Amino acid sequence: MEKTFSWFGDRGVTLRRTGLEREYAGLVAGVTGVELVLLSAGEIPRELAAGRIHLGVTGTDLIREKLINWDQKVQELAPLGFGFADLIIAVPSCWIDVDTLDDLDAVAEAFRADHGIRLRIATKYHRLVREFLRGAGVADYQLVDSQGATEGTVKNLTAEAVADITSSGETLRANHLKFLSDGLILQSQATLFLAQNVDYSQSQRETLTALYQALGL
Repeated sequence: MEKTFSWFGDRGVTLRRTGLEREYAGLVAGVTGVELVLLSAGEIPRELAAGRIHLGVTGTDLIREKLINWDQKVQELAPLGFGFADLIIAVPSCWIDVDTLDDLDAVAEAFRADHGIRLRIATKYHRLVREFLRGAGVADYQLVDSQGATEGTVKNLTAEAVADITSSGETLRANHLKFLSDGLILQSQATLFLAQNVDYSQSQRETLTALYQALGL
């Protein structure tokens, strides 16, 4: 939130919370006709797609994971230059001979033959991971839902590999995991999005135009 406020502030549009800590709204100065609503990053894709908000700042990873045909529902207006994270596939560091998706495919096939079950990949990005692995021809796996501490699932024996976001890779390395050399699924950052499926009134279009001019879009 603070970095978003700073990005807008640097462009002459001031966002700030009201004095009430628990109130999820705020004030906008520098352009008229704009209201500020504070939502979690995970809620913003849904609210944009439904047209309940017109503009939203969230990660590109969340937009593409949560919205089918995302580019028909939202328009990417501007990357904000923070919140960088890569969605990657990682496997145990001890898998010395596994460096690529082809290697992972071979291991997954052998794992199923040996254990009678599919190799487990822990992630909360089911859509993105499934589409990526389908395109890479990896088939013998199952996704295990993980909404937190995904890097620890291999150590805890609830998964054999993970697909998660990382900024530095330190947490993955601390949990004895390594990236696949061709396992980059998506590079994400905080981005300003516009809702597409909204019937904007004339006054709203004028407000958007004024906001674009203020932000240099």
